[in-house]
Amino acid sequence: MMGYYTGFGAFDAMFTIVPVIVVIGFIIVFGAILVRGVQGAAQWKKNNDSPVLTVEAEVVAKRLDVQTWRHAGDEHHMGHTSSRTYYYATFQVESGDRMEFQVPDTEYGLLVEGDRGKLTFQGTRYQGFRRQ
Repeated sequence: MMGYYTGFGAFDAMFTIVPVIVVIGFIIVFGAILVRGVQGAAQWKKNNDSPVLTVEAEVVAKRLDVQTWRHAGDEHHMGHTSSRTYYYATFQVESGDRMEFQVPDTEYGLLVEGDRGKLTFQGTRYQGFRRQ
């Protein structure tokens, strides 16, 4: 008796391979989210355990980071774009070291490169800058 051949070998293989690829993709995405969450929690704890320091410093640079997301629409809704701006300032302390902090938008506009004053921070958290 001859073997039975359906001609669907590649089709059957797809039903075996695709679920494996989907599971691997899910594990990678979930793993990346988990790692980022653990890193964020560790940084939060490290900041909380750090002392609040106030040092003499000079504003040496400022920058913006604008992140934009495009949301696709469908036949009933138009697509739209949303964005968020993050504000950063770099300070140089008396030792010559430079530190960059994310600063609130309300303070970003008040900081001018070359300003000198007292920088207060806790770990990687910006607490404030008092101009002299």
